[in-house]
Amino acid sequence: MAAGPGPRDEARDPGLQPERTRLAWRRTTLSWTVVAVLGIKLALVDDATAAGLTGLALAALLWIGFLAVAHRRIRTLDTARPQVLSVRGALLAAGCTVALAVCGAALIW
Repeated sequence: MAAGPGPRDEARDPGLQPERTRLAWRRTTLSWTVVAVLGIKLALVDDATAAGLTGLALAALLWIGFLAVAHRRIRTLDTARPQVLSVRGALLAAGCTVALAVCGAALIW
């Protein structure tokens, strides 16, 4: 009994969902950039302390890490059958976000 081509065998119609996801990643990256710039302004406006500069350097590293994850995900979404976001990538993006929030809180207090 020969089975015809199933839904998994056909080329996936990309539709608008991957485009919306790509745009969401780009918006999130833009938001991260704005937060990083505001962190720079906050850390350097009054007086540049060692703790402020350390927090700023850590926030910059987190920003670069998140940019790498986001860029990789955006490129993956350009294919006809995008792969699911890996657990490692999701944990890295979430971890960077939480760590950036902690850095921001440390800069404020």
